[in-house]
Amino acid sequence: MKQDVPDSVAARLKRPLALTRAGLWAERLARSFWPLWTVLIATLATLAFGVQDFAPLWAVWGGLSAAALASMYFLWRGWRGFARPTRQDALDRLDATLPGRPIATLADTQAIGANDPASQAVWAAHQARMARAAAAARAVSPDLRLSKRDPFGLRYIALTGLVMALMFGSLWRVASVAGIGPNPAQALANGPSWEGWVQPPPYTGKPTLYLNDIDRVTFEVPTGSRVQLRFYGEVGALSLAETVSGRSSETLDPAAPSHEFDVTQSGELRIDGPNGSKWNITATRDAPPSVSAKGDLAREADGRLKLNFTAKDDFGVTGGQAIIALDLDAVDRRYGLAATPEMTDPVTLDLPLPITGSRTDFTETLLDDLSKHVFANLPVTISLSVSDAPGQIGTAEPLRVTLPGKRFFDPLAAAVVEMRRDLLWSRSNAPRSVQIFKAITHRPEELIRNEKAYLRLRVALRRLEAEADTLSVETRDELAEAFWDIALLIEEGDLENARERLKRAQDRLDEAIRNGADPAEIDQLMQELRQAMNDYMRQLAEEAQRNPDSQAATEQESMEITGDQLQEMLEELQKLLEEGRMEEAAELMEMLRQLMENMQVTQGEGGQGGPGQQAMRDLGDTLRDQQDLSDDSFSELQNPGQQDGQQGNEQGSEQDGQQGEQDGQQPGQNGQDGQQGQPQQGQNGQAQEGTGREGQGQGQSLSDRQRDLRNRLGRLNGSNLPGAGTEQGEAGRRALDDAGRAMEEAERALRDGDLPGALDNQADAMRSLREGMQNLGEAMAQERRESDGSQQGEAVGRADPNSARDPLGREPGEGARIGSDRNLLQGDDVYRRAQDLLDEIRKRQGDQTRPESERDYLKRLLDLY
Repeated sequence: MKQDVPDSVAARLKRPLALTRAGLWAERLARSFWPLWTVLIATLATLAFGVQDFAPLWAVWGGLSAAALASMYFLWRGWRGFARPTRQDALDRLDATLPGRPIATLADTQAIGANDPASQAVWAAHQARMARAAAAARAVSPDLRLSKRDPFGLRYIALTGLVMALMFGSLWRVASVAGIGPNPAQALANGPSWEGWVQPPPYTGKPTLYLNDIDRVTFEVPTGSRVQLRFYGEVGALSLAETVSGRSSETLDPAAPSHEFDVTQSGELRIDGPNGSKWNITATRDAPPSVSAKGDLAREADGRLKLNFTAKDDFGVTGGQAIIALDLDAVDRRYGLAATPEMTDPVTLDLPLPITGSRTDFTETLLDDLSKHVFANLPVTISLSVSDAPGQIGTAEPLRVTLPGKRFFDPLAAAVVEMRRDLLWSRSNAPRSVQIFKAITHRPEELIRNEKAYLRLRVALRRLEAEADTLSVETRDELAEAFWDIALLIEEGDLENARERLKRAQDRLDEAIRNGADPAEIDQLMQELRQAMNDYMRQLAEEAQRNPDSQAATEQESMEITGDQLQEMLEELQKLLEEGRMEEAAELMEMLRQLMENMQVTQGEGGQGGPGQQAMRDLGDTLRDQQDLSDDSFSELQNPGQQDGQQGNEQGSEQDGQQGEQDGQQPGQNGQDGQQGQPQQGQNGQAQEGTGREGQGQGQSLSDRQRDLRNRLGRLNGSNLPGAGTEQGEAGRRALDDAGRAMEEAERALRDGDLPGALDNQADAMRSLREGMQNLGEAMAQERRESDGSQQGEAVGRADPNSARDPLGREPGEGARIGSDRNLLQGDDVYRRAQDLLDEIRKRQGDQTRPESERDYLKRLLDLY
């Protein structure tokens, strides 16, 4: 700054001047040396990523040399173009930002009128004004924009690479550059050196071996391992000799600086030269996988095949297949199978593999439905095969079995399916199939009960007859699909008459008993029979409501039977089937058929009722089954290891008494004393699925029984519950939803072995069920009052005074409650029984020898009651 600038102004400009000068330094350094630091940052990012550890040695040295030359060039170029900022440069930059350039004005002198006082006064005022303007100066920011000098943004690319290297790499890798090769002094002092690695195949999961650390003469590696060697020092000082790769000596350059090859056989690996080494490598071959069937091929109730298999491999199975081919030599070549079969490709199914866990040794189940295939119910061979990562395949001995398929118990449906199979077997069977279909449909009145199925069969028959001589593959497949649908319609179809549906269910069960069907199929048919009987009784009740005068003329000859007695007959039939007493079961089936044929409709209260009452009774059955399951869970908690599916469980304990208190039931009513352990029965003919039949008759686990109860509640919650749209009805439905969620939690706890938690959730489920039934009962009572108490019909043989009672012999109470209060203990007996139960619970809860979990559960019971 010039001397004639006032000191006061100079003092105020000192800080802005210094900052502006520093900005000029940053601006000129950035413009001159940005290529230099771009090259340095890019090189640092590359080294931090560890490229030098994987790239060839010549590429690493070439890249470093290029980076060094570029850095030197840009350093020289930047130094040459760099101009050191001066103080005057800073003053000029600062003065340029002020209006009127006051700093330059302060350095000026008066040219004219220096001796004129007036002129001097004007000049002094001007100088003072400029001094005030200069004092307001602020530091000027530097212009660091380099877009014109770096139009491609190379500096940003290098900076981005460095940031990525810092995030995913390591700056410590930069130090590995010094170890790429020994310097001349080290090479001269220590001589040549080498490094080696053996990398097993990735699928083995084994770690890489560093040959420099292996001091054993012999070691094992998997076949296919990758060997990498690097020689440092003078070329030719070290050489390689090996017999593990199987390469010929002509293709091997022993003195090459690096070697890479795969181990294919056992042999020797030797490094000749100073500091050399030698190993005998044993190549362990990957054992091929193995697979075998576990148990016999089974058929599910719906016709699906089920095959358990076990697969093994030392490093894990990667895939598998089951190839199903026709065993033509074992086929009974009669009727439609006597023709020469058309070429049919084997069926290939993918074997299921574990989603989680190890695949080295596992057992899985193959499930698939091949009922529609031509091979269904014919002799076949099933060939299992699995593969591993190297591509090796292991096979099992072919299974010679009959391929499972859906079984049709209706003779007409079975005949349609057989003709369909004959068409798929050979199109030359078309004329024969036409003749058989014509015979079936000639006089259908006594044979085909489903008019819809008959019409569809006639349409398919006309098409088959028209193209029998020139039947194409596409038409054959379309007809096969149509015949399959017709067979299903006949077997399971939408029969409009409930009597026909019941008769069909009886015929199917009777056919299954006589043919010795699987227990699972018989159980499913029993379920269909129960449902068909319920539907038939409901139809009879509805008919009685519509036509009160439609009673049969032969009332004297009809047999008297109640819904409870029908239910007892079904339970007895179930028991005979489970015990394998098929002849007695067939006789009982015939007796049941005769009874159902003589069923008549009479008017009376407490019968089958409408859908609302039926749903409420089903809810009551579900509540009782849930209480039974809770009792069994508590017994399992007391006696660990006791199976929950055994029959004849004792129900005369305090837990049953507690059930009577909670559910409003009195054990021993209606002649049931001494018969604990028998399945409870519903008034509508339905057995309780969660107790004697499913939970005990088939040995289901506690969690499976809980799942069945939850599924049953889900079906009931979607059925014709009363009170739809009313406040009580919606509250009841919400309570049933809460019960379903509690059942789901209880099922999960049972599967996890958490019996105390399961008991808590079961208690919540029962509480919600009771609340829901109470709300729905109130809604149903309201509907009755609004409809003036419409009467309900009941399906009985004759008017039975006990027909309006539930399985325990009680009359149904108002509001569709489980029962009335008439047959319960009255007066002091009620309180005495309750006090006895509470005293027993307190006694057990105070017993210190009992498990802690049991005493905690008893404590929670005391808190509730």
